Amino acid sequence: MDAAADVHALIRDVLPALAPSAWFDSGTSEVVLPLGRSEARASSWTVLERCSREPRSAWPQVVDEWVREVGDRAFLAVGEMELFGDVRELLRLRIVPKLAPRDREGLVVVPAGDHFDAMVMIEHPRYGGPLTKARAGLLGLHKLGYVMTNTHDRELSDVTVHDQPLLPGRDVRVVAKPGSRYVSALLSEVDQFLPVPNEHGALVGAPCHSTLLLYPITSQAVREVLPVFADVVREMHAAADDPCAPGVYWSHGERRLTPLPADAPHEGTGEFATLLRRLS
Repeated sequence: MDAAADVHALIRDVLPALAPSAWFDSGTSEVVLPLGRSEARASSWTVLERCSREPRSAWPQVVDEWVREVGDRAFLAVGEMELFGDVRELLRLRIVPKLAPRDREGLVVVPAGDHFDAMVMIEHPRYGGPLTKARAGLLGLHKLGYVMTNTHDRELSDVTVHDQPLLPGRDVRVVAKPGSRYVSALLSEVDQFLPVPNEHGALVGAPCHSTLLLYPITSQAVREVLPVFADVVREMHAAADDPCAPGVYWSHGERRLTPLPADAPHEGTGEFATLLRRLS
């Protein structure tokens, strides 16, 4: 605690000269830099770690370098804000198969069930891409609850829905928007595209980010449909420019998605096997 107090005192000493508009928030131990109508925040944890590795005589230089670094990052943030305008208008939510820990590190990502992640994106033709935690900090993006609304209103309001033959007398429902990177975000909302009532759920495939495939489960015909449905999903995934997931899922209850094998399990345990026996 004494070391932290000393480092924080050094930060307060150098801010007027190196970043005159900035101030130190003692409550959160952050340097706050005003950026137009917003602000960037930099936690002092980084500089405390650096100082812990150096003798006390070197702390003033370490603090000086860190404050300059924070100021440079703020300058970059101003440049990005000028480039993007109100970047909040550009944020979208993209659903992707569950990322490995090393791939999600540093990104603004939250779990979307057991098998997918929700990744925040900046939708810009040249400077867009996944939103990193560092970039979010620079741009003052903290509460992001509006991102799904952005995605719905600006990317998904014009998806098309049509039925397409899969087997004789068996149609698959296609939810699509050619070229879109966000139709897969509807994975948690497939019920809106299914007949009502929908007691047994549906087979769901997201072979690419622009297309969802749905087959409502109403009878034991799902046994013969599942292998063909799985083949179609796998083939579309292999041929896609923007592939999503190669597998088939069962959408049921409380927005749950359960992975399914390509062949319907005629025997065995599990909720889907139990459903098949009930339908027989």
